[in-house]
Amino acid sequence: MASFNRIILVGNLTRDPQLSYTPANTAVCKFGIATNRRWKDKDGNDREETCFVDCTLFGRGGETFNQYMKKGQMALVEGRLKLDQWMTPEGDKRSKHEVIVDNFTFLGGGRGGDAGGRGGDTTATGVPVAAGSAGAYDASPTTGDEIPF
Repeated sequence: MASFNRIILVGNLTRDPQLSYTPANTAVCKFGIATNRRWKDKDGNDREETCFVDCTLFGRGGETFNQYMKKGQMALVEGRLKLDQWMTPEGDKRSKHEVIVDNFTFLGGGRGGDAGGRGGDTTATGVPVAAGSAGAYDASPTTGDEIPF
């Protein structure tokens, strides 16, 4: 039986990214994302639910993400779910899911910029992705002849 573990989230960072390094000098960037779901209940009342997700990004992509992102900014992250389990000192079992990020896209403006612009598509290695190439999120890539300016 085949299995598939993929998740895509768009949300706002709940805290500034925290960058650290492993003993092998691999960058590890940890951050949180909040996603919102809005709907109307059976009585017609507006309802909202927020989901908070912890994310981890490794390597050059983690360094890039840490450099350009801060709390409140919007990002799209793509990766896989990982379940962490541990025992507390009191002997209680604990667990939580986190997203191990493979690709991300900056959404909104840059630092100090407006929120209306679009950031660049980036792989987890921090290398920009050309529009229309594998890993880009632009649904309708354009060629140079189709650019309206």
